[in-house]
Amino acid sequence: MLNDALTALVTLLVVVDPIGIAPAFLAVTDNQPPRVRNATGLRAAAIASAILAGTALAGSWLLDRLGIGLPAFRISGGILLFAISFDMVLGWRPARDTRQAEDAVAEHVRDVAAFPLAIPLIAGPGAITATLLLAGKAATPAALASLIAIIAVTGLLCALAFMAAVRVSRAIGITGNVVLSRLLGIVLAALAVQFILDGARSAFG
Repeated sequence: MLNDALTALVTLLVVVDPIGIAPAFLAVTDNQPPRVRNATGLRAAAIASAILAGTALAGSWLLDRLGIGLPAFRISGGILLFAISFDMVLGWRPARDTRQAEDAVAEHVRDVAAFPLAIPLIAGPGAITATLLLAGKAATPAALASLIAIIAVTGLLCALAFMAAVRVSRAIGITGNVVLSRLLGIVLAALAVQFILDGARSAFG
């Protein structure tokens, strides 16, 4: 169970990438004073955590109602996660996230904590897919409770990354951000392939 929890934590952290989305957070909250910026980061993390927790609790039920088997979702979800890792390795994702965040501000979105921070920067398609896949592997109530706790930890780490965004960005610099994104992309690609193999094994095994 400890290995499953560690895998879930690594998967969510790599998909969400708190440090990687910090520049987008800075772009969205550029005109906010430090105190308001911190409150925005906390609220965004809380909203995203609630969305992912709801996905973990009700996602499998929804798939059953739609007639979608978990093996099929594992394969399709693994492909989606692999596409996200491809973006990360090539360096496309941070630029796109920042551009989307800036566009949202330009359109005068009133609550930037909900959009674009909580959705789609934190609880985006990749994070929701990963949560559904992980919830499908949670065979017991204890495992599901562990996943909810991991989602909360991920949200907390996002909030901490947001609050330290200015200092972190300056500390690791452009090169550090690039290297970290590439490494996380490679890890995510391996996890995505594992999801695809698990789904294929369940479907054809």
